[in-house]
Amino acid sequence: MIWVEELINILKKNSINFYTGVPDSVLKDLSSYLNKLNKKKHIIATNEGSAVSIGIGHYLSTKKIACVYLQNSGLGNAINPLISLGHKKVYSIPLVLIIGWRGSSYSKKDEPQHEAQGQITRELLKLLNIRFCILREKKDLLKFNRLIKTAYKTKTSIACLIEKNILKNKKKYKNIKKKNNSISKNSFISELLKQISNNSKIISTTGFTSRELMQVRKDQKLFKGKDFYMVGGMGHAAMVSLGYSLNSNKQVICLDGDGSVLMHLGSLRTFGNLGNYNLKHILLNNNSHESVGGQPTSAAGINFKELVKSIGYKNYFKITKFKEINYLIKKFLNSKGPSFLEVLISQGSLNNLLRPTNLIKIKKKFME
Repeated sequence: MIWVEELINILKKNSINFYTGVPDSVLKDLSSYLNKLNKKKHIIATNEGSAVSIGIGHYLSTKKIACVYLQNSGLGNAINPLISLGHKKVYSIPLVLIIGWRGSSYSKKDEPQHEAQGQITRELLKLLNIRFCILREKKDLLKFNRLIKTAYKTKTSIACLIEKNILKNKKKYKNIKKKNNSISKNSFISELLKQISNNSKIISTTGFTSRELMQVRKDQKLFKGKDFYMVGGMGHAAMVSLGYSLNSNKQVICLDGDGSVLMHLGSLRTFGNLGNYNLKHILLNNNSHESVGGQPTSAAGINFKELVKSIGYKNYFKITKFKEINYLIKKFLNSKGPSFLEVLISQGSLNNLLRPTNLIKIKKKFME
């Protein structure tokens, strides 16, 4: 085990005082520590490529290295700026990457999408010419410290890999204040499943949303429609939904979250511009990266009505109270798409949620 405070001290000793990244469940104790910093020292980015870019900008203005944190699944988003801007053959801009290593070959069995990513993480870093170490115990911090000094000397990025249950806070930090609305995620999903048609297709985003959809179906025996669970590819549920809808006359519903929508916000323009009458987009908005620790998103400051209406969506609906659920879901489902429904939900999910397993079977059933 390693204390977060010990990790931070190593960074401070190397003049690293600025952090940016995308929250991850493996690194949630690090996020808890960073939440106490102001926005000049810590920025929660909408995606990993943006975090890397913020770090590059920080170095250009201060000559100091930024620390970028992410889950290993986010390396795909980070690769473009890491190579096309930060690589030693381009601008040679160093960063320190703290990577939550899901699916590590040394850890217990993980979900398929994490195991697939975990098995290639080290090889991917090698291909990117990023030196790295694995942090498991206090003595490993010495290797990390040496790597940071190498980063300054060679002006190249370095990384550390951290597995689940390794990084812990030595003391408790103030929790993020939750803003609770009257609508729970499961109550909304329940009503949605009661109103959709038998041939409806639901494509649900990563994290608790897909798992809660599975759980509500099982607990309440609501089996109308078929689901495709986005176990990976955060931020891409809308485009998967669009791609499916263009070749189908069935009702296609994208069940999205605020963290996911913000990750690739530009895709909403494609959705609104090219979406057919049968395409519907639901945003479950709790202004939170709930499944990885509850860190805030920046969704609270966005007027989604003005946004989606300006980029091609035909209709916008908003549910803010429990008593509106039944009526507005019906109105939304009967509208001509592409339509957008924003639902202000409270934080919190059902306990012991199911996890999608046998993904090939799920795919085949969805494609029937």
